[in-house]
Amino acid sequence: MPKLQGFEFWSRTLGGARHVVAPMVDQSELAWRLLSRRHGAQLCYTPMLHAQVFVRDANYRKENLYCEVCPEDRPLIVQAALLAQDYCDAIDLNLGCPQMIAKRGHYGAFLQEEWDLLRRMILLAHEKLAVPVTCKIRVFPEIDKTVKYAQMLEKAGCQLLTVHGRTKEQKGPLSGTASWEHIKAVRKAVAIPVFANGNIQCLRDVERCIRDTGVQGVMSAEGNLHNPALFEGRSPAVWELAEEYLDIVRQHPCPLSCVRAHLFKLWHHTLQVHQQLREELAKVKTLEAAAAVSRELKLRCQEDISRQKEGEKPSGGLPFFHWICQPYLRPGPREGSEENGGARGKRALEEEEGGTDVLSKNKQKKQLRNPHKTFDPSLKPKYAKCDQCGNPKGNRCVFNLCRGCCKKRAFREAADCPGHGLLFKTKLEKSLAWKGAPSRLQEPQPAGPGEPGGLPEVVGSALA
Repeated sequence: MPKLQGFEFWSRTLGGARHVVAPMVDQSELAWRLLSRRHGAQLCYTPMLHAQVFVRDANYRKENLYCEVCPEDRPLIVQAALLAQDYCDAIDLNLGCPQMIAKRGHYGAFLQEEWDLLRRMILLAHEKLAVPVTCKIRVFPEIDKTVKYAQMLEKAGCQLLTVHGRTKEQKGPLSGTASWEHIKAVRKAVAIPVFANGNIQCLRDVERCIRDTGVQGVMSAEGNLHNPALFEGRSPAVWELAEEYLDIVRQHPCPLSCVRAHLFKLWHHTLQVHQQLREELAKVKTLEAAAAVSRELKLRCQEDISRQKEGEKPSGGLPFFHWICQPYLRPGPREGSEENGGARGKRALEEEEGGTDVLSKNKQKKQLRNPHKTFDPSLKPKYAKCDQCGNPKGNRCVFNLCRGCCKKRAFREAADCPGHGLLFKTKLEKSLAWKGAPSRLQEPQPAGPGEPGGLPEVVGSALA
């Protein structure tokens, strides 16, 4: 059967999906996707998968629905996608991640200026894969440049485009409002389905976005994390969805870090009221311990409900009904931040000046443990890269590779690498020498007691 493309792929393979849950690192695991699908989501992405690790580690590639990978180089992307294509409906290239890890790894939104590289990458993936290739992007400040960027991706072979209406600089406290005007312009300029991402807090936002931009579907990330029933148009009690999620996790286990992160999002507003339980949730070591904290939060909420008086005003600016699933409105930049025209933010100072004057809380803790530790980038050791994968290579590796690549090569060539403690050649030689030695049954055996040349026969018994 020929590979479906464009609108045919969206309508037939994806069932004309309009309500989409975004790929979220460590928060789009199977249990959360199943919960979201139960409550109105029609399409769920896996978390972003690192192509290099996906190819190298079999444990990393266990489950996929709509698989998203982060591009790094063309052959590796195709190799990773070939391993994943039998388990998903499409391969999505993440060209929108704005985080510092993406900058260091040279992927995500930090590839958006390298159009020739992206064109060749998508052309190759489109040619080699049996499933469609889609892309998720962020916008440029200029609408015209964003439109040309989208058209280039379409011509290269992209069959569906998700447009996050923010630039790569708009993240964290500087997120601001996503531009639906950019998304609308892209939708009018391309002949493939478009999903919109940004400014989605409730079902009314979904409907308004589709009406105003003309997109085929709307993707939600943070809105979904705070209310998995967003696409149902409901705002249920938090414990209802927390208990359902924990039940799914028992059937489809996932790392406890994912569970804890989801409970923090679901209970966000309640934890502003009952702050003593925040630390307890942060310290849980088992799934049942996390469930116990969630049950305690439920009891606290029910007590708050019983004490609630008609017309009572919220205290401290906190949500009136904090036990209801509701969106979290990210605070804007503080006074004096870069967006307000004042001093530049702490992150910018750390990145550009080494952060010697202002350290984050995490770095302050590290410095308490090790007073001699420095965070000046110019003083950090520069590691040579592995010849194959780009990870730091072993300083004493005979092949100039990282441990993972060295192990594969040493095993394949039956060679030794003392620098990494890999002794395949030595072990093989010992094994062959052992097999070539005379059997222990053929070796001369010492004579037994009483036999000529043997030990003297002992008569009698020992006395205690």
